Amino acid sequence: MSTIRYTDAVDTIGADRLAGFFVGWPTPASPEQHLAVLRGSYRAVVAIDEETDRVVGFINMISDGVLTAFVPWLEVLPEYQGQGIGSELVRRILADTEHFYSVDLLCDASLQPYYERFGMLRLPGMTLRHRSALQG
Repeated sequence: MSTIRYTDAVDTIGADRLAGFFVGWPTPASPEQHLAVLRGSYRAVVAIDEETDRVVGFINMISDGVLTAFVPWLEVLPEYQGQGIGSELVRRILADTEHFYSVDLLCDASLQPYYERFGMLRLPGMTLRHRSALQG
């Protein structure tokens, strides 16, 4: 098992280190789009395999910085899943969020038990997705 390092210094990450993410997406974000999202986030944490220096997981948070935050993405590369990397990313992104009234996250129903382990509650939600926005 590789040693994994976690960092929120996403300004040191290049798009070339973000290959292989968005598995199963009909139109995956490009590495350049992915990097722009991480750098534009209120907070982001990446997991790096120290042996290969490859980014193997990430999570990000967007927020007004006052009352609310939203966690849109958590992903761990398939070959690194099952090692606790995702759980550590969630713990790190939720650390020091007690000052927010809410930290929201949308996920498929099958993933709700996973997030309940971190104290999150099931709530109804709605979304509008423009898949074409990822093209180009």
